[in-house]
Amino acid sequence: MSEVFGLVHSLESFGSADGPGVRYIVFLQGCQMRCKYCHNPDTWASNKGVTKMTADEILQKALRYKSYWGNNGGITISGGEALLQMDFLLDFCKKAKEKEVHITIDTSGNPFTKEEPFFSKFEELTKYVDLFMLDIKHIDNAQHMELTGQPNTNILEMAKYLSDNGKRMWIRHVLVPGITANETYLKQLHDFIATLQTVDRVEVLPYHTLGVFKWKELDLPYALDDVSSPTKEEIDQANEILETAKYLAE
Repeated sequence: MSEVFGLVHSLESFGSADGPGVRYIVFLQGCQMRCKYCHNPDTWASNKGVTKMTADEILQKALRYKSYWGNNGGITISGGEALLQMDFLLDFCKKAKEKEVHITIDTSGNPFTKEEPFFSKFEELTKYVDLFMLDIKHIDNAQHMELTGQPNTNILEMAKYLSDNGKRMWIRHVLVPGITANETYLKQLHDFIATLQTVDRVEVLPYHTLGVFKWKELDLPYALDDVSSPTKEEIDQANEILETAKYLAE
């Protein structure tokens, strides 16, 4: 059997905002979405800035830090979009579980489909993943298309599938003034999340411009030049509508 390689953008030894506890983060290369506020557009192309690595190679590096993870930490696989590399994910997560590592996958859900061959592999993958961090970019499908270039119908379907099958998840939502910082859309998102049974946390991520320099380096036009970070009032309103404190208290 031939070795499975992952297309890796970068590795981070100590992450504290990408899942519970201290995390070793594997950023995979490649993404089909084109979010207007993306702070890592250098991860979009699957053939640029890539290091090919096997699961064993990454685990060897990651496990050096296992003593720092404690009871809550582990490895987070992010991107780009991790679910685009399903064969590598399966190989990596199986081997990580053999080492008793807590595995989190940070995903936008964009590749999700119940069509084959993806769906059978995804079902298998869920056996080895402890937590899915699902970033819902926009609850309205038309607005999602405008913001990302892709629909959200399959993303919401993935959230329902994870809930129906008892898989733990965190919901993340980037708050962008004039786009997602909208009371109507936030209430719709709240109502959708309320239908899910396995959500452990809801996080509001304020829009920022820290990645704009990458767009300029890649000679890409940045469409949100006139958009500022949300105000404290907008952040507070979003947290209130989405009831983020309720999850932290549970």
